[in-house]
Amino acid sequence: MNNTAISFSVQFIVLMLAQVLVLNHINFLGHINPYLYVLFILLFPINNNRLVFLLISFALGLGIDIFSDSGGVHAAAALSIAFIRPVVLKFCFGSVYEHQTIKFKNVDFGAKVIYFIILIVIHHFILFALEIFNLRDIILVLQKTLFSSIFTIILCLMATIIFSRKT
Repeated sequence: MNNTAISFSVQFIVLMLAQVLVLNHINFLGHINPYLYVLFILLFPINNNRLVFLLISFALGLGIDIFSDSGGVHAAAALSIAFIRPVVLKFCFGSVYEHQTIKFKNVDFGAKVIYFIILIVIHHFILFALEIFNLRDIILVLQKTLFSSIFTIILCLMATIIFSRKT
């Protein structure tokens, strides 16, 4: 096993444990709950096997579901953003993505923020739509999506800034 595989294995485990042991217990004002585990999907290397990436994303969501007893909503949301990630990468990074040369620590901060916003909002909308699963409560779905997305985006950006390696 090489250093990259070990590094991503550790990130997978740490983000899952942080989510289920700490972050799932934050429920500020009844609508705000951060989902930092999506950071693993957002920052996963783009030049890896797509099927393996989809399986890893599903496993991450399923792990969160098992520990949270949430019936598969995290697995569905994680798999959904993993599936649409190439389209969002192409939209946010253009030719850099097409040439498979994206290094997330070297990309423009504005493009990274837009990339995070798009995928996190989609993830949260799918998550809360499946969790609530009632069209009459669409306002609640949108409210939870908005507030939790803002909190998650801030946490993800802070984590990437704090843990980025200086070269």
